[in-house]
Amino acid sequence: MERAHSLLLNEEACSQLGEHQRAAFVFEWLNHLKKLLPAAERDDVRRNQRRLVEQLCGVLIGSPGPPTRWLLAHCLALLYNLGDPVTAALSVDRCNDIIRSRDDSPSGLPTRLASVTKVLKNLSEDLKDPDDSQGRYEIMKCLEKILRGLGVSAAPCHRDVYKAARTCLVDRSMAVRCAAAECLLELQREAVFLWTSELENVASLCFRAFDGSNPSVRVSVARLLGTLLAAAVEPRQPAASPRQRGRSSLEEAMDLLSGGFLRGGAGFLRASGDLLKGTSSVSKEVRIGVTQACVVFTSLLGGSWLESNFPSFLSLLMDLASHGRATQTAGDAAMTRRCVSFVLRSTLGCLLGEKAQTDAAKHICLAVATQQRAVDSLTEGNMESKSSLDVSASQQLVCCLLELGALIQGLGSTATPLLTDSSPGLLDTVVSVLLHPASSASLAAAWCLRCVAVAMPSQGSPLLDRCTERLVTLKSSPEAVAGYGAAVAALVAAVQHCPLGIPHTKGMLVLGLAEDLLRSASQNSRISLQRTQAGWLLVSSLLTLGPAVVEHHLSRLLLLWRCVFPASLREQEMELRRGDYFTWQVTLEGRAGALCAMKNLLLHCRELVTDDIIGRLLTPLACAVALLTKSVPRHTDSGSVLRWSLVYRLRVYELLALLPPHTYQESFGLVMNQLVWDLSGQDNLNQPCSELLLLPPLCHQDDLQLVGPALHASDHRYIEEQLHSSIVGGASLDNDAFSLCEKSEEAPAPLPPPVALTAAAICLFGALYPHVISAQRVKILETFVETVNQLKGQRQQTVQTHVCAALCSLLKHQGGARGSLGPEEVRPPALVLLLGALEGLSPVLRCLAAEGLARLVQVVGDPVFTVSVSLLCFDRLKTARDAASRSGFALALGALHRYTGGISSPQHLNTCLGVLFTLSQDSTSPEVQTWSLHSLALVVDLSGGLYRTHAEPSFTLVLRLLLAAPPTHPEVHRSLGRCLHALITCLGPDLQGDGAVVSGLRSTCLVACEVMQDSLDSVVQARAISCLQQLHMFSPPHVNLASLVPALCAHLCSSSLCLRRAVGACLRQLAQLEAVEVCVHAVTLVKESPRRERTQLDVTLKEVGLEGALFTLLDRESDPGLRGDIQETLVHMMASSATSGKLGHWLKLCKDVLSATTGGFMDEEAEPARDDDSSVFKAGPESGGPFTALRWATRRFAVECVCRIVAQCETADPAHFDTALAQERRLHESTDFLVLHLGDLVRMAFMAATDHSDQLRLAGLQTLLVIIRRFSAIPEPEFPGHVILEQYQANVGAALRPAFSADAPPDVTAKACQVCSAWIASGVVSDLRDLRRVHQLLASSLAKVQVGGGGSGQLYNEAAATMETLAVLKAWAEVYVVAVQRSGQKERPDWTADLSFSSPLANHSSGSESGGAGLLKLVQSDLSTLSHLWLSALQDYGLLSLPQEYASQLPETGGSFYTAETVNQARAHYSSSWAPILHATSLWLHSTGFVMSDDTPVYLSRPATPTSMGNMGGGAKTPEDVNAERLHLILGISVQFLCSPDDQMENITSCLRSLQALLDVAWPRTRIGNDQVLSVELLSVLHRLLVTRESSCVHLAVFDLLRRIITSSQELVRERRYSAEVDDGASEKETLPEFGEGRDTGGLIPGRSLVFGALELCLCVLVRKLPQLSPKLAGTSPGGSVWSLTDSDCQLVASALCVLSELPSICSPEGSVSVLPTVLYLLLGVFREMVLQPTAGSGPAAVVQSALRALKVVLTSPMSRQEKSRGAWSQLLRAALSSLLDPGGDHSSLLTALTVFLLSAGPDVCTVEPLPALSLQRFRASMDAKDPLVSASIITSCLLGLGGGLQSLPKVERSRPQSPEELVGVLEGVRAMEALVQAADPSQRPQLVAVLLPLLISFLLDENALGSAPAASRSLHQAALRDLMRLGPQHSAVFRSLVSSAPPLKSRLEAAVRGNQESLTAKARSSPAKSSPSITLKTHFL
Repeated sequence: MERAHSLLLNEEACSQLGEHQRAAFVFEWLNHLKKLLPAAERDDVRRNQRRLVEQLCGVLIGSPGPPTRWLLAHCLALLYNLGDPVTAALSVDRCNDIIRSRDDSPSGLPTRLASVTKVLKNLSEDLKDPDDSQGRYEIMKCLEKILRGLGVSAAPCHRDVYKAARTCLVDRSMAVRCAAAECLLELQREAVFLWTSELENVASLCFRAFDGSNPSVRVSVARLLGTLLAAAVEPRQPAASPRQRGRSSLEEAMDLLSGGFLRGGAGFLRASGDLLKGTSSVSKEVRIGVTQACVVFTSLLGGSWLESNFPSFLSLLMDLASHGRATQTAGDAAMTRRCVSFVLRSTLGCLLGEKAQTDAAKHICLAVATQQRAVDSLTEGNMESKSSLDVSASQQLVCCLLELGALIQGLGSTATPLLTDSSPGLLDTVVSVLLHPASSASLAAAWCLRCVAVAMPSQGSPLLDRCTERLVTLKSSPEAVAGYGAAVAALVAAVQHCPLGIPHTKGMLVLGLAEDLLRSASQNSRISLQRTQAGWLLVSSLLTLGPAVVEHHLSRLLLLWRCVFPASLREQEMELRRGDYFTWQVTLEGRAGALCAMKNLLLHCRELVTDDIIGRLLTPLACAVALLTKSVPRHTDSGSVLRWSLVYRLRVYELLALLPPHTYQESFGLVMNQLVWDLSGQDNLNQPCSELLLLPPLCHQDDLQLVGPALHASDHRYIEEQLHSSIVGGASLDNDAFSLCEKSEEAPAPLPPPVALTAAAICLFGALYPHVISAQRVKILETFVETVNQLKGQRQQTVQTHVCAALCSLLKHQGGARGSLGPEEVRPPALVLLLGALEGLSPVLRCLAAEGLARLVQVVGDPVFTVSVSLLCFDRLKTARDAASRSGFALALGALHRYTGGISSPQHLNTCLGVLFTLSQDSTSPEVQTWSLHSLALVVDLSGGLYRTHAEPSFTLVLRLLLAAPPTHPEVHRSLGRCLHALITCLGPDLQGDGAVVSGLRSTCLVACEVMQDSLDSVVQARAISCLQQLHMFSPPHVNLASLVPALCAHLCSSSLCLRRAVGACLRQLAQLEAVEVCVHAVTLVKESPRRERTQLDVTLKEVGLEGALFTLLDRESDPGLRGDIQETLVHMMASSATSGKLGHWLKLCKDVLSATTGGFMDEEAEPARDDDSSVFKAGPESGGPFTALRWATRRFAVECVCRIVAQCETADPAHFDTALAQERRLHESTDFLVLHLGDLVRMAFMAATDHSDQLRLAGLQTLLVIIRRFSAIPEPEFPGHVILEQYQANVGAALRPAFSADAPPDVTAKACQVCSAWIASGVVSDLRDLRRVHQLLASSLAKVQVGGGGSGQLYNEAAATMETLAVLKAWAEVYVVAVQRSGQKERPDWTADLSFSSPLANHSSGSESGGAGLLKLVQSDLSTLSHLWLSALQDYGLLSLPQEYASQLPETGGSFYTAETVNQARAHYSSSWAPILHATSLWLHSTGFVMSDDTPVYLSRPATPTSMGNMGGGAKTPEDVNAERLHLILGISVQFLCSPDDQMENITSCLRSLQALLDVAWPRTRIGNDQVLSVELLSVLHRLLVTRESSCVHLAVFDLLRRIITSSQELVRERRYSAEVDDGASEKETLPEFGEGRDTGGLIPGRSLVFGALELCLCVLVRKLPQLSPKLAGTSPGGSVWSLTDSDCQLVASALCVLSELPSICSPEGSVSVLPTVLYLLLGVFREMVLQPTAGSGPAAVVQSALRALKVVLTSPMSRQEKSRGAWSQLLRAALSSLLDPGGDHSSLLTALTVFLLSAGPDVCTVEPLPALSLQRFRASMDAKDPLVSASIITSCLLGLGGGLQSLPKVERSRPQSPEELVGVLEGVRAMEALVQAADPSQRPQLVAVLLPLLISFLLDENALGSAPAASRSLHQAALRDLMRLGPQHSAVFRSLVSSAPPLKSRLEAAVRGNQESLTAKARSSPAKSSPSITLKTHFL
């Protein structure tokens, strides 16, 4: 294909190719030429023009395919436009000659059609020439393009084109109709007469075009008609002449549409005589087309026009809805209602913003009120006129109420002003319709009330109360019972969509009301039917509340079910002998309602349906089944209790399908016989059958694409479905009132009972058939075959549809359950049924049969059977001649192996391909081509890698057919697209290869995608995009985004839903990998598109890029899947560019989206006179943005995007959260930073938090919370001591205030409480006055909690009050924790900062003291109340967290803040709130010291709340008991959570901090210390936490707790020993009583010993951090060296060593002997590891110091001096000292440890030989160390530890110190000698002094050496002289004796004293000569 990329066609290369390859080569050349010509130089084009024209003409006469023809025409037009236009006439003449030729051969037709695309002259005459529809199609497309190119210049030909198009608009070919409509649409741009004088004629023509049309035609013609009407109402240009019609009014336009809707196209607006034909039924296609045209008409006029003209528009629509011609039959009435609703939904829901929708809802409400008044005025008038008015009024009311409900549901809580505004009186108006005599109107009103309750949950309970009250009051009125009963049921069912729910008492009220209605049904026969239906409707709605509510009423429900059915089958037989028609009508209605209630029980409360419950339902169920076949009395006149019988059977079938079959095993035969009769009986043959309603759920979704556009997902599916359902009477709400209870957000439209019964029978047949005996199975299927064979025509098709659907339901059920079909005798009749359906004329039936055949092969599971079926299909294909049979069996070939693991036989694959390749090339039958290509795609998917050898011919086939298939059959192109998609998936990553074959296949893929992209069919375009998306996934470099992305953007606003879905999915994938490139390429669409064709999307793309366009599309779309794709695309684009240069752009975009509302929420309660936050910050909408009137869901997503941006910045550049750094870098870089946009962030959060929409408010509060947490610690550079967020404190207060209003929902208040606590805890606000604003909000919420939750308990479920209460308590708890931390009341705040919930807790240290004290003062006022509430909440949580087996211990009436009925819902709220409450409670108990004040109640902390008032039972408890219960409550909750697998770090830290706070108080320490079992259990929990959590903060906290637990045990042991000493008078004895672990034996029992548990913890840490300590792990873990230890690791090791050193103190003497070896081994092991390896940093040094301190603690332990343990201790310590003296290093730390041993251990340890000698040897060996400080330490150690080492100091005389470090070492030695003298015995001191004094004298220098000696030697000289002058008088006798006996020493000393005196005299003489001042002024400042 690369050789085709040239200006001129490479004829040499082209001639070497085959015929089919040549066509692809030419197409690729033309495609490249189309892109090359605009970019080429004009001179080059003109030089090559002649040759190019010749080559293009050569292609022209070569019979090119349709895509090639379009490209050829485009290239010729470009060529003459850019080159020399003179020769263009020659080409036109040549084309004329070709058109005039009479060559009708198949090869000559494409040549003529190619010429048509460039010629205008004589085209009108040529329309009659081609007999083939393809020619007329091409001519129409040609005329369209000519008109588009010529514009106004073609005015002389407009009439001719119009005449030609009129004929084609009603052509028999649907494609020609579409082309004619497009041609006229282009013509009307300049031809004014089309929407003036010819408007009526064109409208009539359009109505005729609608008749018998397909969906594509209806869309095209509707666009034409709607455009013309819009142009007539709002002309784009003035009329050309005065004779032409002027501007038409809305009424005239709607009259045209109404006429078409009511009378169709025949005789439209002609003579009055034509009106006589109005009784003839208008085709449904016409009405659907008119409806679509009305939508187009309104959409083109725009939202502003609709808003201003909506009252008139609504009135005209209502006139249409109530017209008699539109409601002649039930099907017509349903169709009309659906059409009017579609117009309203498509216009109001898509064109209007929220404010305009609110106004429209008011107008609709006024229309409803008007209609209802008209009905009420005739209550006592003429009954006949009232009846006719009821029919027309009900039509209008249903349409208005359904649209009103949809509007309110879409608006959500923003519709609140509708209810508060008294002018429309919305609720009163809707409630008044409940009394309407027509059931359809009252049910629509009930549905509208349900929409109100879903949109505004606060209205649910009041509406429920209102309706129940009216129902009780008016229960004697049939209309009131039916209407208000339906309303109550709808309101209860609305709770499924309302997380806040309704109060539990409402359920009891509804059940009581239902029981009353059912009991009183028999009292008044006039309203028996209504009361019965209403009663069971209420019961059914109650069951939708779920098991949490129903389980409390289940016994009463079972009683109701038992009473409505006979007690036994015998009683039922007796019933059948009595009763009239009316009695049985009421009875059947009651039992049908009871069965529906049972169905809802199974659907919504499945976990309650135990075997016991099913057993209690068996008798009513048996009676219900037995009644199926019994005949009941019929009405004497009409003979029809048929409807009630149908409904009854329908309910039985629906219930049985949900029950396990074994529960009604005795009734199998009876039920199956009835099912067979309902599916194939004679009574059902005359019922209309709509296969498009029954069969699609059973077909494979991929195969349904073959059925046609009718089942495609489209924006018009809402009315297209009615085209099929109206055949059987129309889907309508009044078909089944129980559908009000369904969980659906859209208005339900249940099918008529006959169709619903057939669907239920089909479903039940599939579940029941496998349980029937084998003989009956065969008989049933044979009966089906026989029945089908006996019938003919429509009756046969009906039965065939039913029985095949039942069979496929069976096969699908068995395939899913992996069951069997039964004996082999079942297979033949099943195969006959399916093969017969494969030959049927119905496409959907053939799809069903193919799916059934695949399921049959799967269920049989026999390869031989599979092969036989395959051969059978091959044989049928050989003999079949009709298109239907060949299509069906072709599909069967592809679907046969769908459920058997795919195709694994190459031979079978080859055979299939041979057949399918042949069929797919049968151009005489497009249907066969379509089905065979679809089957080929299935074969490709099912073959997998086996198909790769066939890929190349398959690609060639697909491309050849794409280039040759006519555009008049788009279904062929759709199947080709599916085939291409399957081929790309089959090759997969192999498409990345560089080989020639792979490159050729890849080029073929790209060419095929280009052909499909140029198609005019939206489904084909969507498939092309999917193929390119798939190709991009496997081979991204080979997909050209520069052309793909603009093409995607061009389809963003397509009218085709499937095309928009494909665009959304493709953009989502592209944005994941190449988001930046996608954004860049998207803008090129606007640059390249002609100005005249630019749309609003183009404007949005230009202003805000693709992102903004996607936000606009997101606001417009309603399809959930497409909305999800758009949101994911935006998220990926934001993730790739928000932190890389486009941060400001994204924030501005989100701000514009959030501001795009027609009305913002203002704080209307603000008083301007006071200092109010809201007066500082207003967030009104900003005008002039790129968006207008976006809905709340879109704005909420924008707020969520802001949170995502903040989260992305957290992991990006640190400057995003550093103001100073951001400002500095902004000066030198063009980078943007988040902190610089803080004002915008706060503003957006404020705007969202104060919106009318509750969902948006929640998102805004969450954003505000994120902002507070991330920006509260950032300082303000311009104002030191302040933070940047401080300037927005007024804004935060204003954003929070609406959430605490009386009418705020509980979830909003709960979120606001979280924000309040975060704001206070952040430390941003230091001024107490400012802080009090937010504090007052929390105080008001606390007051609300104290009175029982305010009004929320009456509006919402009790669980909502629980959520709000716990949120308030949690917020107060977090505030109190922060207040205590800041006030400095916590003793050990060092590690708590690391475990804080958020980093800002420790901010602003300078002002934290005063701020913390003030905050604590604020909290203290409410602390008494809070503490009781906190304890109550903890008690509730403790009970709720019990395992299920202890559920009986829960209080029957509930807890303090939850009720017994809402236990399950409350658990989630307690789980998210308990941790801060636990911490706050512990801190409060810590502050009180567990001392109860006088005003503290002695009961256990259950406050007087509404749920616990009056429960203060039991006797009074002592303070000791109360404290013990509180302690155990906190301990139990903490231990339970710490043992759970929960990984929430905040909760873990809260538990640990709570325990620390408790252990800081003496009383809890005493209790824990006294309870050995509890202490050991705590250690086990801590050990588990240490092993399962990897957080260093948690580990440090664990050891801090361990130290406190050890301390409590130490205090206990110390107290007991002291008590024993005092009691025994043994205070002076050396032996103490034996307390502590170990007792007399010294044994430590694992699992019971505190010491053993502590050792486990310490060993766990030490071995994990230093594996070398373990002999088994030594040298195995490279990660355990000191090199890898972090500072936190070192801190943890130090903590473990500290704990180790304390363990002997809590043991008995014998126990201490047991534990001492382990302690010493670990201490010395850690010490040796730390000092023998090179280290860096302060962490290892700290560990060494900790080890030395721990060693000293052990050496000085009292246990070493105990009589019982002294010997063992001495022996163990000597062993430890010996190990310390082992060779292996001379580090100073080892010598220090040796010194600690020598100084701290007793003489019996250090003086035993050879330890002293070895110690001296170690010291002497280290004296030669180069470090003087080491030498000094050695000297000190030797002298102090051993009393020796005198040999070291005399060496100083020979080697004087030369540096200050050496001087320090010598002086330290002298100090050590002095200390030794002072420590010696007085009798031994003279000998030591006699040693010390000569050493000092030897340090003295003579006069000559003093002057030249180094500074260190002179300093030593002076220090020695001072020491001699000081020591001489103290030891005068020794001094004199030494001087007299040693003359050299005397002379040296005298010389030194003399020299010192002379220097002092010299200084004294020189001092008077200096008279300088004492303070010298500085005169030189440099």
